[in-house]
Amino acid sequence: MKCESFGYKDERFADIQMLRYRLNGFDSLTLSQKKLVYYLSQATLYGRDITFDQFGKHNLRIRKILEVVYRNQDVNRDSDDFRALETYLKRIWFSNGIYHHYGCEKFNPGFDEMYLRKVLHQVDARQLPLNEGQTVDEMIDELSPVIFNPEVLAKRVNKADGEDLIQTSACNFYQGVTQQEAEDFYARMKAAEDPEPPSYGLNSTLVKVDGDVKELTWSAQGHYTNAIKHIVYWLEKASSVAENDAQKEVIDTLIAYYQTGDLRKFNDYSIKWLQCLDTKIDFINGFIEVYGDPLGLKGSWEGLVEYIDEEATHRTQTISRNAQWFEDHSPVDPRFKKKEVRGVSANVICAAMLGGDEYPSTAIGINLPNADWIRARYGSKSITISNITDAYNKASHGSGFREEFIKDKTILELIDKYADACDDLHTDLHECLGHGSGQLLPGVDPDALLAYGNTIEEARADLFGLYYMADEKLVELGLLPNGEAYKAHYYTYILNGLMTQLVRIEPGRQIEEAHMRNRALIARWCLAHAKSMSLTRKHGYYELEIGSFEELRTLFAELLAEIQRIKSEGDFKAARELVETYAVKVDADLHAEVLERYKKLNLAPYKGFINPWLLPVCNENGEITDIQINYSETYEHQMLRYSSEYATLI
Repeated sequence: MKCESFGYKDERFADIQMLRYRLNGFDSLTLSQKKLVYYLSQATLYGRDITFDQFGKHNLRIRKILEVVYRNQDVNRDSDDFRALETYLKRIWFSNGIYHHYGCEKFNPGFDEMYLRKVLHQVDARQLPLNEGQTVDEMIDELSPVIFNPEVLAKRVNKADGEDLIQTSACNFYQGVTQQEAEDFYARMKAAEDPEPPSYGLNSTLVKVDGDVKELTWSAQGHYTNAIKHIVYWLEKASSVAENDAQKEVIDTLIAYYQTGDLRKFNDYSIKWLQCLDTKIDFINGFIEVYGDPLGLKGSWEGLVEYIDEEATHRTQTISRNAQWFEDHSPVDPRFKKKEVRGVSANVICAAMLGGDEYPSTAIGINLPNADWIRARYGSKSITISNITDAYNKASHGSGFREEFIKDKTILELIDKYADACDDLHTDLHECLGHGSGQLLPGVDPDALLAYGNTIEEARADLFGLYYMADEKLVELGLLPNGEAYKAHYYTYILNGLMTQLVRIEPGRQIEEAHMRNRALIARWCLAHAKSMSLTRKHGYYELEIGSFEELRTLFAELLAEIQRIKSEGDFKAARELVETYAVKVDADLHAEVLERYKKLNLAPYKGFINPWLLPVCNENGEITDIQINYSETYEHQMLRYSSEYATLI
């Protein structure tokens, strides 16, 4: 296949298609701004090994030994075993480890231990990550159960109800502790009243040493020290070319946080970051999202460098200027509404570099910071990533996907006209307003929903956007062309939650990922409560029919009100019941049909991105005079280069 925008060959492997994104408008940046993007990009790429280690304690060594084999030109590359090893390695690169980036299940290598032992004996042992005094065979004996035994460290993140979620999860945030011990540890920290609490546990590994539970803090002086010192070095370079004093203070405060690991400094950084608005360049760098922790406490490392897409930002700024109107007219209990919406800022941006948990698979919209008290007091900053959504849209057009699963020609016409615009708008509403809406009741622990918190929060933001998609206010503001456009999004959203997202799940498995659970919860709850909506077999296939879009909007309002209540009151029991009833289980017959229909299309259910290669141009004195962008790097070259240039932990 050819990438429409670039002319370079796109790569497919396993269930993944690699795409490229273009840095539109980069040439219009000043030299100082280009240097800032470059320095921040270096800081972004140096966090890569942290994410690998967080996602499983054996990931880095497994990646290393496979890369040594892959680079060895003496290995027979024309064999089924080598091709299986190559695919396995590419999947590890993509997922930052040996677990699927969405479903969290461990990959099947496709080759056996005997083959791995043979090819590892063909390479120079000095290139392998052997422990002190360890032989090659001893290393293979140690790692083979992790690679080949499906019962050993089987899932990166387990959320199965009734199990010890820490001891049954392979993520590397906890060592030797039980779920109860972890919950008790952080409950003690939260016991004291604190109007400005830190995000307890966000930047540490929780371990048990000689019977005592304690934290290993991630900082330049603690755990992950080498990686963080490299990040700090490039942040210091970025600080020297900051666009203004406010941005310099943001970067310097982040550096101070990295140096100490003090989460109160992270609070300071978060507040300064969201208040720093008068810049063209922005970034995310740190331990941020908690989806990778079954308890929703530990932040996976991620990085993103961005610059504003001026033209597209008009849409998000229109939304943010009207944030109070949307909050006031929300269909939730007045007790849970913010009396005053503060500091809502929203931009459409172009991504310039992706890193850590945002690479190669990335979000299309982000709303930060996550701390509820900061959001309530200072507001939030939202972004929608235009060049990423553009790449997704180009990849999906003409694929035949819509025509396979939607037989109603009237609906198809609506979708052809309005789907892309509606998708972008819903992302904006979700990120700009949904996550920032509502409030916790006094004294409610923001982590009260535990393993169900991420799903409930994503459902809350999605429902906020869905409810307002059909509001005449959006037409009045010029965000939608007419009162019919929203129907395209309602249909595709429900279809995805009920059916089409199932292409991302292997037969016999349940829904695990928080965003997928969120969509399933909303769609299945509405189907169960609707009078005019059905999913039935017609013409030999399951088809979705929505008889009344007005009724569907009423259902969105009812569910939003309940989910906001659950969030505001910290009602764990109700969250658990909603998620376990509607968001987890998969109908085997429906799933089989969806997979069969999808198979005919020869599409990859997951997409990811190859980063542009930013290359500094220097004069004879070594001073940077420009930053060139190279889009031609292949996936394997980029991954091997990153493993060489940005290796910090192994």
